Amino acid sequence: MISLERAQALISSGIEEAGRQGFKLAFAVVDASGHLVASARMDGAPWIAPDVALGKAWTAAAYGAPSAAQGEKMKELHAFSASISAATGGRFTPQIGGLPVTDGDTVIGAMGASGGTGQQDEDVVRAAIGS
Repeated sequence: MISLERAQALISSGIEEAGRQGFKLAFAVVDASGHLVASARMDGAPWIAPDVALGKAWTAAAYGAPSAAQGEKMKELHAFSASISAATGGRFTPQIGGLPVTDGDTVIGAMGASGGTGQQDEDVVRAAIGS
């Protein structure tokens, strides 16, 4: 299970990296079951960004894989993707920007970001997780 301390450290690293790159992002860290552990919205990040970051993190945790992988799978399955989103209360967000957090080979949670381009979001999350 991911601890609050680790979640907050990941978010701090994400904020630092986003600031270095001039991005204004929101972050969410969830446990392996997709439950929120910690979140933050940088000053100037879009108002919707925290919800999108949470969705990306939830999706990465649910599948144990980058949220972008679900986006690739859903490219031609629009109705199915919308159905999954509805069935999960809107949490399913198959967009780039969410990555699983692991301890060895075990997924212990996930981190998502939103506010930049999807690639910018994922790059910042990758840097935060790698630090």
